[in-house]
Order: sequence, then structure tokens, then C-alpha cells
Amino acid sequence: MTLSRAYTTCRYGQLHYRQAGVDGAHPPLVMLHQNPSSGWEYEPLIAAMAQDRRVIAFDTPGHGMSDAPPAPPGMAGYAAAFADGLAALGVDGPIDLYGYHTGSLLAVELALALPGQVRRMGLTGIPMYPADIRAAKLREAEEFPTPDEDGAVILDLLTRLWAYVVKARDPRQSLPRAIRHFADKAFILDRFTWAYRGVWSYDYARLGQITCPVLLLQPHEALREPALAAAALIPDISIRDLPQLDRDIFDIAPEVLARELRLFLG
Repeated sequence: MTLSRAYTTCRYGQLHYRQAGVDGAHPPLVMLHQNPSSGWEYEPLIAAMAQDRRVIAFDTPGHGMSDAPPAPPGMAGYAAAFADGLAALGVDGPIDLYGYHTGSLLAVELALALPGQVRRMGLTGIPMYPADIRAAKLREAEEFPTPDEDGAVILDLLTRLWAYVVKARDPRQSLPRAIRHFADKAFILDRFTWAYRGVWSYDYARLGQITCPVLLLQPHEALREPALAAAALIPDISIRDLPQLDRDIFDIAPEVLARELRLFLG
């Protein structure tokens, strides 16, 4: 399996993506990542899934190596950019989707934007916290201080990011891999609230409009209860509980995720 990196175009400029596998008996699988990360986090899962299908993992606009929009576009705005990118790549037939955390909402919006094209969709960690918690998180995102000349805002974020990504990592994840995740997330800290504004203002009633079959592939992580609550709003959903997993799932158990996704997607 050879993974390649390239650009397509979207309404915000260049849209970076990773790709592996070839078109064949199965529809292409499009992966959408969490915030603040990039498609890089998916590389182990890309390798596992690309054995029998084409896999495309976009960097969300403003993340990784994709051009940024001029202002926070919301989940639908990001999804529209992915639709642009797929069209520019000539991917106009059936596709499957997988989204993780923020990427779960991006996948939902892409499925709603392309209802005749999205065949099946896997989701993990749908961030539907109770309404009061989402409102508080939205206020925090909207009022977050802009970076200052002495670096206090960014240095505080970096300290917290290191504590969460590196020090609190699953012990099965190597230190070099954790440091690379830290660097990937740190790249966007000057605008990391942009995607979160879309997450915390999201209208979760839109989950009821999904027409394709959905799999909630859910580790026992912090977002498990919010994800299960969100699953109750999705008309055609199956739930696969993964009690042996918590965080850093793409590094420590890509084969488990690939097996479950392949069983669902076919």
C-alpha cells in the first residue's frame, strides 16, 4: 500500500488530501478528521482500509496543508469545500464516509449535501453534549482571546496541549508519535476555535435528516455518552461498542476499526 499526498481545489483555494488504494469493487471511503488535527492522524487507518478500496482523507480547510477560509464557515461550509474537492477529483459516484469527533459532524453535513452520492457512513464520538454545556463552550470559543505579541495566549495553549496529547496519551502510543500529534495540532492554534464555533452552534436536529445507513463505532471515551444521545436522533443507525478502546485509537488499534468498518461498509 502506497500512500500519496496531493492537492485538489475547493471554494477556499487548495484542499490537501492523502490517498491510498485503488477504485474497485467498493466505493471510495472519504475520511474527515477531528479539530485541531489533519488527515495525518488517519494514516494507520488509511493503510488498513486501503487494502481493498480507495481511501481519501482530506485536511479540513485551514488545517494541515489546506488553505484556510476567510472566516469560520461552520460545519456546512467546511462540508461544501469537501464536496468541491470531490467534484474536482472526478469522484462523482457512490462514496462512503468516516468521521471522528468534529469530523463526525463534517461527515453528516457532507452526507446531507450529497444525499444521492453517500452510500454508508461510519461515525465516532459525535460531540452532542447537553445544550447548556454546548452553549457555554460556544461562548468560550467566541470570546477566546486572540494571540498576543508576548505569546502568553499561545504558550498557555501549548502547555495544555502537551499535557493532553503527550502526557495523558494511551501508554501504548509511542512518545515520537505523540509528539508528532502535538505538532500537528499546534499548527492551527491561532485559529483553533474556528471549527469549534461550528461544533458548539450545530443544530443536532439535522441528524434526523440523514438518509443513509450509519454505524456508530464508539470507544469508551469522554464523548461516548454524548455520541449515544446523538445516535438516538439518527433514523438508520447501528451501534458497535468498543469497551477496550478509549483514546489514540488510530495508533493503537487501526486493525480493530478497519475490521468493524469493513463489516459495515462491505
